[in-house]
Amino acid sequence: MIWDRGRNDEQPERRIAQRDPFAALLENAPVMALLLDEEGRVVTANRAARELFEIELRLEPSLRAGETLMFLTDVTELRRLATVRQEFVANLVHELKTPITSLRLTAESLLSDPSPKDRHRFAERLVKEADLLSKIIDNLRQLGDIEARTMAVETSQFDLAELVQESVTRLGIDRPVNTDIPVSLAVTSDRPKLVQALDNLLDNAAKFSPPGSAIDVSAQVAGDEVRLSVRDRGPGISPEHWSRVFERFYKVDRARPREAGGFGLGLAITKHLVQVLGGRIWTETARDGGQVFTIAIPTEALTSP
Repeated sequence: MIWDRGRNDEQPERRIAQRDPFAALLENAPVMALLLDEEGRVVTANRAARELFEIELRLEPSLRAGETLMFLTDVTELRRLATVRQEFVANLVHELKTPITSLRLTAESLLSDPSPKDRHRFAERLVKEADLLSKIIDNLRQLGDIEARTMAVETSQFDLAELVQESVTRLGIDRPVNTDIPVSLAVTSDRPKLVQALDNLLDNAAKFSPPGSAIDVSAQVAGDEVRLSVRDRGPGISPEHWSRVFERFYKVDRARPREAGGFGLGLAITKHLVQVLGGRIWTETARDGGQVFTIAIPTEALTSP
């Protein structure tokens, strides 16, 4: 008699199914199933339960008198999503309330028939607040498109140093920008998406740096990634905020004016754009002060010119 242990170990579900189809159904069910004895102690468990609780008990194909079959559902992710949804709605209301209130007050001021000089000032305020609302809506729509994976990725090859210089020039950054990027470092990726991600980081660095201080932009190949970093000379961010700064509407300093600190959507958009490109993003404090944000793109997107 030949005993093929490998074959027996590879198909335990098939053996259970042959003995009891219901037990096989429980073993492979997408919910956790636990079998309890008369004293409430766990006797056996199906695959989903064993994986979650990291136990070796195996569900038996029978139910004896006095035993109870209990089904469990892990709602951790559902609760997390519910909390995220609640925070998102609360933050959205907070961000929309201020410009809407300003619009109303300015409109009421215009109804009082102000002087031509004040009328012009109020009109400018209306346009500014309307533009802020429009920007929030555009950013939210873009986030929705990214998260719904409706954004197409169109790759092309381009020089990374040229891309950085074009962004600096277009943004009109009013401070020195030091670049340290290898000569002829060509990247194959979705250029517009990488440009937007970089623009957000450069704009963020300019907002949170002291006037006249420099911004450093560097790139390097590290293992299986090409990394693009933007460093400011600002006060830095405490480590407990490092992961949360990429959340929608999250602000390290909520007392900071909207015009100076933005809406808390730029870094969220940047994170999702980088993920669409197959990369990742993180932040950390620079050794000699300031904050560094780094975008990493897989090396398969890196080619020689």
